[in-house]
Amino acid sequence: MSMPRKIEKIKDILLMIKKNKDNVKFKVQCSQYLYTLVITNKEKAEKLKQSLPPGLAVKELK
Repeated sequence: MSMPRKIEKIKDILLMIKKNKDNVKFKVQCSQYLYTLVITNKEKAEKLKQSLPPGLAVKELK
């Protein structure tokens, strides 16, 4: 069994943002797992999107 890999910089994470009419999903792909944060409040989701570092690779899915 392998140990989890430590991610030291947020730029090492691939982030996908998926929007639909009910919620916004922030999907973070790490080495082994895909983590999903579901936000139903569109204003909070936009604030979170604005707070992401500018060098982060972000894909927006519709």
